[in-house]
Amino acid sequence: MYKGLSLGAVGVRVNSLEEALAYAKQGGFDGVEFNPFEVAERVERDGAESVRALFDEVSTTPAGFGLPVEWRKDETTWREGLEALPRLAKAAHAIGGGDTYTWVLSGSEKRPLAENYEFHKERFTPIAQILADNGCRLGLEFLGPKTLRELFPHPFLYKMHDMLSLGEEIGKNVGILLDCWHWYTSEGTVADLLELKAEQVIYVHVNDAPKGVAMADYVDNVRGLPGETGVIPIVDFLQALQTIGYKGAVTPEPFKKELADLQDDTARLHLVRDAMNKIFDLAGIP
Repeated sequence: MYKGLSLGAVGVRVNSLEEALAYAKQGGFDGVEFNPFEVAERVERDGAESVRALFDEVSTTPAGFGLPVEWRKDETTWREGLEALPRLAKAAHAIGGGDTYTWVLSGSEKRPLAENYEFHKERFTPIAQILADNGCRLGLEFLGPKTLRELFPHPFLYKMHDMLSLGEEIGKNVGILLDCWHWYTSEGTVADLLELKAEQVIYVHVNDAPKGVAMADYVDNVRGLPGETGVIPIVDFLQALQTIGYKGAVTPEPFKKELADLQDDTARLHLVRDAMNKIFDLAGIP
């Protein structure tokens, strides 16, 4: 596995692929997420080999991209996204970055569990098929915090195995985005992780939980840097992923508001880089 970077997740904004790659190199990250619309335009204009060469020049892996389909909205918007997806998926696969991912709310305002389950199958199945046709995979992220689930009158999936089961019904190229925060807040165990197959894990997020707060009171967007507090057993988490043979990106998503208070993007990247280096070293991962 390798250290990935989502620039938006650490408060860094970029306007081009070159900027994203420069920041990844500056921060010492081995992979970086990319904008699929920009990549598709560049592949069509310059060719896939030329675009991939930009990554290779800075020894950086295309770590994947957020699912570019507005599947949560009305049917017209969803279908427009489906129409645009083949072009984006084809380009992403051509540069070696064919993993995409999205989060799934752990509740609904209007749909009871069974109805919501069918809604997600209906919305995701054609997405997964288009991705499969173009050599891409889809990761679904389950959301664990109790405070988030309690916002909705109708509960939905919030545990790892339940999301895996949904993915199996959607398509063979569907797995999970595994976030250590959501694994921990859903009361997941290391034994659960060791039951996984590497191919079921499409992408990984890491962070930490606050000290002195009961798990039932955790707020989803109040987290820490990976390994910052030691509340989440991050070493066990990473070592379990290593044991099952996961080879993909491990990307920080700290949702730490203090990052915005730092003097510049370089300071933000270096702080997150140091946290990532520390947890990889503690876990004995090269």
